[in-house]
Amino acid sequence: MTKKEIYLDHASTTYLDEEVFKEMEPYFSKNYGNPGSLHYKGLESKEALERAREKVAGLIGSDVEEIVFTSGGTESINLAIKGVALTKGKGHIITTTVEHPAVLETCRFLEKKGFKVTYLDVDKDGIVSVKEVEKALRKDTILVSIIYANNEIGTINPVAKIGRVLRKKGILFHTDACQAGGALNINVKDLDVDLMTLNGSKIYGPKGIGLLYVKKGVKLEPLIHGGGQENGLISGTENIPGIIGFAKALELGQQKREEENGRLVELRDRLVTGVLEKISKTFLNGHPTERLPNNANISFLDVEGESILLHLNEKEIYVSTGSACSSKELEISHVLNAIGLKADAAHGSIRFSLGKRTTKGDIDYVLKVLPGIIESLRRLSPVHLEEVRK
Repeated sequence: MTKKEIYLDHASTTYLDEEVFKEMEPYFSKNYGNPGSLHYKGLESKEALERAREKVAGLIGSDVEEIVFTSGGTESINLAIKGVALTKGKGHIITTTVEHPAVLETCRFLEKKGFKVTYLDVDKDGIVSVKEVEKALRKDTILVSIIYANNEIGTINPVAKIGRVLRKKGILFHTDACQAGGALNINVKDLDVDLMTLNGSKIYGPKGIGLLYVKKGVKLEPLIHGGGQENGLISGTENIPGIIGFAKALELGQQKREEENGRLVELRDRLVTGVLEKISKTFLNGHPTERLPNNANISFLDVEGESILLHLNEKEIYVSTGSACSSKELEISHVLNAIGLKADAAHGSIRFSLGKRTTKGDIDYVLKVLPGIIESLRRLSPVHLEEVRK
């Protein structure tokens, strides 16, 4: 009997939930009208679009007109940050050193255009301090963008506390909540945010669809011009199947959140405890408890993460590594660098991100094969670390 594959890379992308696909299916071949058309086919799609918008608004606690559908998290982030910057024309932006590249590269682009950006450091667990955010504020600060839950190490930031501070100061606040959509409270009023990004492919929804919540009164300059869809912010014919699927996936994720979180925490902790007990010179990256329920980012000293990944891949266990290999150099994860890990310690990190199909048997199989993989790789390793932090 062939061993089933064990997919532990849900932070990268999730499969499409069967219920979500069933909801989407009619809009590929039957209800295919352009929602901008005035005939019955178009009106049918328009009604479906607005029902999905109403559903999503209800799930995040917003008004219907505050929902903007995009092509994914990256477009939402670009629209939020560039949209504010281009509207203001100049000013100061605050973010952190552990953001997703979509935030960091957007901020670097804006620096070239004359905007000033402060990149706040985080603590050893990857959490940004509310006081540090407040201290970094300037008279010309136009936007703060802080990730809600980190995509690499799973650490959860105190977004609601930051939001309350910024609300009193009258400064716009954006959060990248792509990893939080199915796991955390995403009520925009509770979080006190003006802009929030979500992504379908992280919540068992379709790829190529995302959302930007834009609080009423917030002005954004559109990045794409054309037919003026989505409140004039995203021109182009709406992706009706994707939007329908996104709304259903978000609904399922939020409905089953508490029950599924409990199950995932139990499995995650079983994995972490097992690894730390069975394999020497290992440690968990990120906060031990203030983290996503499905995320376990573990460093294995004296081993390259890519080597671990490839050996697990041979056993049909699919994970991610915290370092990225290019043709010229081995670059460590900017997140692991930001929390103070030495390069060699960061290179040995593996992110295990569990999902709805992950079972106790899957975790036990990983714990069965992983010690042998690490032992064999360490025998070949020229590196022997004692200190892991800079």
